[in-house]
Amino acid sequence: MLSKKKVPRLALANGLYRGELPEYFRDLTWVEEKICAIYSTTAHVARLFQSSDPAQPRVFHGNVCAHEMNIVSTASVLPRTPADVNGLLSIVFVGPGKFKPDHLGPMFRVRKNKIWAFLVWLKHHNRLYTDIHMEREILELYPTDDVIPGLSERVIEN
Repeated sequence: MLSKKKVPRLALANGLYRGELPEYFRDLTWVEEKICAIYSTTAHVARLFQSSDPAQPRVFHGNVCAHEMNIVSTASVLPRTPADVNGLLSIVFVGPGKFKPDHLGPMFRVRKNKIWAFLVWLKHHNRLYTDIHMEREILELYPTDDVIPGLSERVIEN
């Protein structure tokens, strides 16, 4: 593109950079961001390996891969429901014990007050969110501070 003396369409030089998030939102988890996203174009597969040391049952290592989908999920109401988000998540669990969601810590953490505050902020600071309808009833499907509901059903134990 630059050899044609043309700036790429999605370059930061085209004004796509919107600045830093306020400090309060810098600890948003990737799941909380997915809950608040208008567009979803990826499915995520997490592969988690549990420590084989019985003294450390909460030690995990692994990775998350994002896979592009052939479709784009566009939300007209936010936040997305737990079922919507869980439909885009899978976890492959490898370990000596059974999978326990409460051992995951912050990896799949959601906080409903943080989600709502982020949506309100987006509605006031991002033109794409101005016409999005927000429903508190959906927000009540989320825990105050815990893993996303329904996550256990998305686990494949290996």
